[in-house]
Amino acid sequence: MQLLDPIMQFQAELQQIRRDIHAHPELCYEEQRTADVVAAKLTEWGIPILLGMGGTGVVGIIKNGNSKRAIGLRADMDALPMQEINTFAHTSRNDGKMHACGHDGHTAMLLGAAHYLSKQRDFDGTVYLIFQPAEEGGGGARKMMEDGLFAQCPMDAVYGMHNWPGMEFGSFGVTPGPMMASSNEFEVIVSGKGGHAAQPHKGIDPIMVAVQIAQSWQTIISRNKNPNDAAVLSITQIHAGSATNVIPDHATLIGTVRTFSLEVLDLIEQRMREIAQHTASAFDAEVQFAFNRNYPPLINHPQQTAEAVAVMQSIVGAQRVNAQVEPTMSAEDFAFMLQEKPGCYVFIGNGDGDHRSSGHGLGPCNLHNPSYDFNDALLPIGATYWVKLAQALLARQDMEK
Repeated sequence: MQLLDPIMQFQAELQQIRRDIHAHPELCYEEQRTADVVAAKLTEWGIPILLGMGGTGVVGIIKNGNSKRAIGLRADMDALPMQEINTFAHTSRNDGKMHACGHDGHTAMLLGAAHYLSKQRDFDGTVYLIFQPAEEGGGGARKMMEDGLFAQCPMDAVYGMHNWPGMEFGSFGVTPGPMMASSNEFEVIVSGKGGHAAQPHKGIDPIMVAVQIAQSWQTIISRNKNPNDAAVLSITQIHAGSATNVIPDHATLIGTVRTFSLEVLDLIEQRMREIAQHTASAFDAEVQFAFNRNYPPLINHPQQTAEAVAVMQSIVGAQRVNAQVEPTMSAEDFAFMLQEKPGCYVFIGNGDGDHRSSGHGLGPCNLHNPSYDFNDALLPIGATYWVKLAQALLARQDMEK
């Protein structure tokens, strides 16, 4: 690997920062301590900062030279509402909160790049260091944009990175075009007419209507959608009834839809609504249909992806960069930023969990697992990627601005 010596020399401090953040996890829009740690480090290194963007967001600004070119590098800071089962020294001290997705590592890697860039200043232009709150369902990326991120920090492109367990340690994965899916939720309430279960003919059974709707929805995936377009429609909850001899008044269907394009999402939402309404009508029942679009699909821009691939290959070698990684149905709110600016989001391999010290839980080192822990050996690799990406892009003479 071609890692930067100043970053390697800073690795021990980065690990200390990462483990401190891991031990003090904060949920979305509550990341005040984490933001204070980030702001204090940036200030210590002489980096001007913007505070409060998106609530608890922090943006560091490093300028060098005379170029008007600018890029954004983004890391997320929030934790998850789950109980950690690890018992090593840096395990969570906040009950019911855990850094089970590696945002502590993402923050530390970007701080590593910030430290290097602030000292070396071997680039020409501006680097915006975006420390974002509330990725885990809170839409913090969108909130930062609404608070003027791109207006106050005009940048030509924006980049993100996420650790990926199960992928070879220190390798990279990326693909141009759709890489992560949209995240959407639905709730459908079927209203019938309750009664005695021994006299079903006197009522309108909402459970049977809900069953018909659930079965018919599956034909959207198999018969309405183009087979070449990937999509998931999962009903994850059905709620109805309270007694064995009572037909209830209501039945509720809840679940998620994931797609790699907005066009497919439009189709699925429309057909779900039509099927629910017409099925309920056929049984003389009524239906309330709610469909919430949380995160759009994450779509990498081809040129920025190609440039990122070249940088990754220069660090770890071409054989450790998968430039056509399989997209995932997981979602990520960095997608909002890529709707507004060109850019690229990449995976960095977290390994198979062997890095975890004694005291980790019995479960696998998977994202959102209570025995997960970020691989600290990734810190200099991720920080080097950020630095070399900035150097490469801000050395270009053809970049817009």
